[in-house]
Amino acid sequence: MIQTNIPMPGCVPIAVGSSLPLTQLPCTLILSLPVGRMNHVRNNSQFHLDCEVLIHRHLLPLVIIILKLEDEYDYRRKINTYYPFHDEGEWELGRFLVENLTQTQIDKFLKLKWFHTRPRPSFTSKDQLLDWIDALPSFVPWKVSNIEFTGYKTTYPVQLIWRDALEVIKQLFSDPVFANHITFQPHVVNTRGQREYGDYMSADMAWKIQDHLPVGATQVPIILGSDKTPVTRITGGLEMHPLFITIGNLDSEVRSKATLRAWRCIAYMPIAKFRVHPDYQGILQARLWHKCVDLVCANLKIAAKDGCFMPDPSRYIRYVFTPLVAHVDPWDLDKFQKAAKAAHLSGVHMPYWSDWMFACPSVFLAGEILHTCIKFFADHPLNWVKETVGKRELDARFMVQHKRVGTRHFTKGVTHVNQMTGREHRDIQRTIVASIAGVAAPRFIRSIRALIEFIYLAQNPVHSPDSLHSMVQALSDFHAFKDAIVAAEARRGKKGVKEDFFIPKLELLQSFRGTVERLGTLMQFSADMTERLLITHCKHLFERTNRRSTDFTEQCVRILNRQESMELFNLYALFYSRGASLVNAIHIEDEEVTTVNPALSWVSRVLPDEAHSVHGPRPVRNHFLKGILSEDALTAFHLTSKPDFNALTPVSIQTKYSLLDFDHALSRFIDQLSLSTGEHTRWDHRYGRFRTWNKFRLQLHSAFQSRVIMPSRVVQAYPPSDAFPLGNCDTVLINVMGDDGQTTSNLVLPTFLSNPLLYVQFFHFVANPNDRPELAMWTVERTYMIGQHGERYRCGGVVSLTDVTHAVELIPEYGNKVDEKISSATSLESYDRFFLNSFTDKESYHTFSTEFT
Repeated sequence: MIQTNIPMPGCVPIAVGSSLPLTQLPCTLILSLPVGRMNHVRNNSQFHLDCEVLIHRHLLPLVIIILKLEDEYDYRRKINTYYPFHDEGEWELGRFLVENLTQTQIDKFLKLKWFHTRPRPSFTSKDQLLDWIDALPSFVPWKVSNIEFTGYKTTYPVQLIWRDALEVIKQLFSDPVFANHITFQPHVVNTRGQREYGDYMSADMAWKIQDHLPVGATQVPIILGSDKTPVTRITGGLEMHPLFITIGNLDSEVRSKATLRAWRCIAYMPIAKFRVHPDYQGILQARLWHKCVDLVCANLKIAAKDGCFMPDPSRYIRYVFTPLVAHVDPWDLDKFQKAAKAAHLSGVHMPYWSDWMFACPSVFLAGEILHTCIKFFADHPLNWVKETVGKRELDARFMVQHKRVGTRHFTKGVTHVNQMTGREHRDIQRTIVASIAGVAAPRFIRSIRALIEFIYLAQNPVHSPDSLHSMVQALSDFHAFKDAIVAAEARRGKKGVKEDFFIPKLELLQSFRGTVERLGTLMQFSADMTERLLITHCKHLFERTNRRSTDFTEQCVRILNRQESMELFNLYALFYSRGASLVNAIHIEDEEVTTVNPALSWVSRVLPDEAHSVHGPRPVRNHFLKGILSEDALTAFHLTSKPDFNALTPVSIQTKYSLLDFDHALSRFIDQLSLSTGEHTRWDHRYGRFRTWNKFRLQLHSAFQSRVIMPSRVVQAYPPSDAFPLGNCDTVLINVMGDDGQTTSNLVLPTFLSNPLLYVQFFHFVANPNDRPELAMWTVERTYMIGQHGERYRCGGVVSLTDVTHAVELIPEYGNKVDEKISSATSLESYDRFFLNSFTDKESYHTFSTEFT
């Protein structure tokens, strides 16, 4: 048992020790290497110069950190890479059993009669298998501290399970997997003459802290995240309160995915019940939490003040400082509680950050998107809309919206569910502005739209002074029009209508611009990540325990430790057994980005045939490589190799899809193409046979970062059926309208029909965003033609598939009330006037706000 000498005012640590039987072994090998590399920089970036001299001036031997395991079995692994397992196949079997089966199920598997006639694995029981897994090299060891408060008793002993945060940061900072996804220097990026705010290292605070560090030092900004979650739903159920940590040097795209190991669990905080008056319970629990964080992060605070040496992923020892940049004692308790309560304070007189160099709660306790924006929308604007529109009418407007692939459709409306996730609230935001047009007052709609605009802008992955100004202006617009909410008596409380807007989250929105300028984009600090980590590090782990309240947390730690060990060992064995280099070389990626999985990128580059063995997010399929490209190569299209219908005549197409003018539209397309290209043909399409598809995929680059390829979107074009009596077709923007309103095509084809064609029915613009300032959306109407006998029919045409530029969403102009006879299957075909929804997603909003203004 290891004793601790760390003082904790107000609580006494009894013992710190390794009561968990977790074998810990070093997992890196350090070798000397001469100086060689500097960080690669962007052409439009200016880096802080004080960080660049370390490599040249540091007097300590430089080192290289490679993914190599050195332990008591190292000599055996020189003969058998997979020791203690017999070979790769047995290792994969053992890993599969531990990851997917309970201990009881593993024992049952190993006792199957199937093994009577076949070779058994080297491990004969679940205990032996788990012992082998526990013997694998692992990360920083876990400790257990039993803690008690002087003068205050708890219902059960208070036990903190933790590991040294500084040691975890050292391992994370040196992890070679992240070699191509880490930044060491504060920098300023200028794009189109404007400052660009992205990750933390591109913001002001990184520069200010660097100015106060010794020349040549590197800052490793600390980001903490924590939350409490129930793991059982019964009354008096069990709860867990983990503490997570990551570093701001890592790319935010990497930190935003739970499966990439960029976040590490460093503690499971005790949830204590004190034998005191309920008024004091909260104060003591808050103090206990802060003291536990203080213990876990004690060495990090020393490093923030005095610095320490750490190896980075790319061969160099760095002199680093660890400032805290984000986090998602008087003992007359009676007098202190009253005084704190009167001042609206929690009663924690010694918060954990009090002696953390550079830490300021007004900076690192920044507003984050999930709770400050998304939860605010659910608690307030959505309720204002419900009060104004009425729950039944609001549900009807969401229920009849056209269903698009990849987009949530609210089949039962949006008002019947009290408990929704942040994802569902985001989906409601997509269409709520256009949906309430016609039933709510214009000024009310404008106030709601202003808040949605603010929320969308706040989620930008990259900011500029212009986008920050737009964000501030959106909030200003809300305050200018919020009187309409009061006039509609939409803001209500327990005592009826409220005329004030004393909402803490609303007030916090005013700090967003300053937060972005100081710390970078807000999405890198969103609680979405910690919410996901609560599932992977608590709920999923708890399901694999025996669920005893006495030691379920310790069981969770063992399982977590095994997961980390297996992932580390699997990556090492994969490289070592194939004779591949264990050094993740710096790779300057000029090509398009389809994945942000560092381990997968490394393996795909070195051992492409083994990419399937890496867990985590898979890359987006890149249709720009083998798909059909538009003339400007900005859009890619994909059709399946097998069509839905193989050989249809024009008459069959006209009948199956109910397209009365298809033959005429196709003939007109061929005639116009003949004139524009000068390439005439004697082929008569009326006698041709056509392959037809009911859907295609459209793919674009990110509107924010042109190197990033977005997931493709399915565009439907299904014929009428029982489920969709009028067909099921989506809407797109096409670039084929000439000045005379007739369809033309800029595509020069070597032969007719060399690219797939698309039959479309046209809409025309009848109002621009300035005509309806409360919506700020384009309004479109179906285009009709008058036949020879005075009949009206929809104007259709044939265009090349490559003329499509975007998949878009249309929201019907419902008017004062939704027609009860219309459903989601018929709404797009039943209405004639629509709003072109600019809030379909963040990419669409950015495109409509910049390119289509």
